[in-house]
Amino acid sequence: MAWVYLFVAGLLEILWAYSMKQSEGFTRLGPSAVTIVAMIASFGLLALAMRTLPLGTSYTIWTGVGAAGAFVVGIVFLGETVSLARIVAAGFIIAGLILMKMASTA
Repeated sequence: MAWVYLFVAGLLEILWAYSMKQSEGFTRLGPSAVTIVAMIASFGLLALAMRTLPLGTSYTIWTGVGAAGAFVVGIVFLGETVSLARIVAAGFIIAGLILMKMASTA
């Protein structure tokens, strides 16, 4: 169950990163509220996952899912630049997540 908590926490990290961008520096109430609620839920689920999973694994997976997901959301929904270097960098993040999962004993 810890892996499910961790994955959902990563998805919520993507949501709060996106909604933070939409909040325009916390000047828009709706996106600001979504950001805060998603952050609290993300941290809470990360904490639950850390009851079972090692710190290094949990934190790496959480930030990696958030980083890779935010990268994709930025391109798909915000029209951010796509370049070979950015795609390769995201690929390295995803490869690191896979390796971290494979190396985990929990």
